Amino acid sequence: VQLQASGGGLVHSGGSLRLSCAASELFLADWTVAWFRRAPGKEREAISCNSGIDGSTYYADSVKGRFTISRDNAKNTVYLQMNGLKPEDTAVYYCNARKYSPPRDYWGQGTLVTVSS
Repeated sequence: VQLQASGGGLVHSGGSLRLSCAASELFLADWTVAWFRRAPGKEREAISCNSGIDGSTYYADSVKGRFTISRDNAKNTVYLQMNGLKPEDTAVYYCNARKYSPPRDYWGQGTLVTVSS
């Protein structure tokens, strides 16, 4: 099983990026998918999640109103649309797919987002 996160890059403050999380050997529609990030010198932070059980979504306060998580089941891909980027959004972003019964989870390799001021 592989998760492939992509779409990171360098963007100016206020700009936008769309991250993608694609899966092989895993049908993401059946899984809860989350985006995490780790900024330099900081702990890993969960920033958004979309439940594979009831479709509910979660956003951290730091990204609420700016980031949107979505799915394209035909492409077996989950996206994170990031608008209004700020320098403090600079981090390596990871996607995670998980189920709870039995507990299983998979991580993508991370994609770097750098926001310049």
